[in-house]
Amino acid sequence: MNAEDIDLLIRRELPAATRGDADAYGRIVVASQNTVTAVALAITRDVSSSEDIAQEAFMSAWHNLPRLKNTASFLPWLRQITRNLAHDHLRGLRNRPLDGEAAELAIQHAADPSACPMQSTLDAERDAIAADLISELPEDSREVLLLFYREGQSSKQVARLLGMSDAAVRKRLSRARQSVHDDMLARFSEFARSSAPTAAFAVGITASIGFTKPAAAAGLGVATKSLAGGLFARFAMGFAGAAAGGLLGGLVAAWFSRGIVLAYADNADELSTIQRFSWRYMLATLASTLVVIAIHLLFHEPRLTLATIFVALLAMNWQLLVLLPKLMAPMIERDARRDPAGARSRLLAYRLTWGRTGMMLSNIIVIGSIVIAHMHFSTTG
Repeated sequence: MNAEDIDLLIRRELPAATRGDADAYGRIVVASQNTVTAVALAITRDVSSSEDIAQEAFMSAWHNLPRLKNTASFLPWLRQITRNLAHDHLRGLRNRPLDGEAAELAIQHAADPSACPMQSTLDAERDAIAADLISELPEDSREVLLLFYREGQSSKQVARLLGMSDAAVRKRLSRARQSVHDDMLARFSEFARSSAPTAAFAVGITASIGFTKPAAAAGLGVATKSLAGGLFARFAMGFAGAAAGGLLGGLVAAWFSRGIVLAYADNADELSTIQRFSWRYMLATLASTLVVIAIHLLFHEPRLTLATIFVALLAMNWQLLVLLPKLMAPMIERDARRDPAGARSRLLAYRLTWGRTGMMLSNIIVIGSIVIAHMHFSTTG
């Protein structure tokens, strides 16, 4: 399949894939698997790892398809996901101590080399050859050369698949040819073709995604149902989940403590005024919580989510620190004149729930939840 056909296939199949059609996405995988595995292999220099990374990249793209606004951006977006995952993989290898399963295998192999199966030996030899062959090439030529031999030795095809000009591809091919001997290049050509993913690679990915759908693929209805299931778990430990938890906590506290402000009312008009304010405040808090969740689910953009959270906090602070004090001041003064001793305890309860102290505690809970969530993801993922 040439590059033009691949582009046409992606444009044709991507809308259906975005709606959750696993077969349509499987056809996209078949068309682009050479490119994705070549990008991963050029960075990791390990065939097995490159296929694992490519599979992870395809799965990540599948789950985030609704974020892609332009079908022409699919391949560049997928390539960047793959590069990021490959570099993360290398950093993980550098920072990971030899323990757990890896250590056990190393000990077993050292204690009894004859116990290693023939396939493991062949795989190890293949990976060593791969690392040596790829290391001989200039770093910026590795993706190009791998794809060149996998895609029928067409520089134009490689240029389209990697988003480069034909001249840039030819220049990198020339640099690669000048840097290695002819016999090494012949070996690399054979290696590039033999290490290309087979049809089973795409089948495995299609099978893996058969029971899932892209996030928000069916619109807000699917997203709402997901709040009670797996999707809620994905954002519950993130910024949106942390902030939503804090906002909902404030809403619950306001509901159970509304009697404190209502007790200041001396007539039906005052009671009605305070009730209207409390209902507006609680409905605004609930709406803010839902907006934070919706922004996170629809856009998956941390900065936008954080901006929405802080706008919600400003709205809550404005109501409780500016509007409510103006409403309550005459009633609190009247209460202090009538019953100075009892007024102090009532004023303390008001401040701890609806006043400045209560608002400060709510802010600390929401912001603290966000910080804890950020620390969690910084250390785990």
